[in-house]
Amino acid sequence: MGWLRRFLSTFRRTRPPLLHIAADVGEGPVIILLHGIASSAATFRRVLPQLDDRYRCISLDLLGFGESPAPPDATYTIEEHVASIRATIDSLRLRAPFILVGHSLGALLAARYTAQNPGHVSRLVLASPPVYLSPSELSDPVARAQVGLYLRAYEFLRANRDFTMATASALSRLMRLGSVLEVTDRNWNAFILSLKNCIESQTTVSDISRVSVPIDVVYGTLDQFIAPGTLRIIAQMRHVTMHKVDANDHLVRSRLARKLVSVIG
Repeated sequence: MGWLRRFLSTFRRTRPPLLHIAADVGEGPVIILLHGIASSAATFRRVLPQLDDRYRCISLDLLGFGESPAPPDATYTIEEHVASIRATIDSLRLRAPFILVGHSLGALLAARYTAQNPGHVSRLVLASPPVYLSPSELSDPVARAQVGLYLRAYEFLRANRDFTMATASALSRLMRLGSVLEVTDRNWNAFILSLKNCIESQTTVSDISRVSVPIDVVYGTLDQFIAPGTLRIIAQMRHVTMHKVDANDHLVRSRLARKLVSVIG
């Protein structure tokens, strides 16, 4: 029976972990919502109450965040994240295509999921997507310099754990964000590896170009993580509609929440 135990152990390690379903409320067409890095499904606390009277709203905690599993051997690549998203959605046994909404990191994962599973998604909504091309791919010197600054800042955050955790904690208290912004001992590996493997190293522009369903991009004019040069490239794609929200930063605050709800309809 030793071979059976070894087989089961290997199977458990290779099977994608199911994510925590933080909310499953309302009835009607399904909307699935994916939050951003260093956050949880609490990101959408202003969105669900405006939608659950006409939609079934399902929000997930991403791998390593919120109440979802944080496997000790996880590398938090976009492939790992999407595999867990896919396994969790498959477990719901949905009968019709759904609207997929992603915020920040969740937007990048949503774009990859939709590109890989075109029959599953009827519409894709990307909120505050930190979409970057490699600086070497950008001909505009201003855009190239801006993306370079982002990448160096992210590398600094990954390399300075105490500073990053203290800053996140201070911002969370100051802005009363609660679990919308959390960098803790528990999610540190998920944070730094997701930052490195999904945001710093990404192919989201290519993923968006492969998607065939309509895409709505919702972003704030004060979003400190948006790269205008890359955003202009996405805006030129025929299936993409841009929605600008004045006086909103990267977070899903009241204004951006209202715009998301109106875009979803």
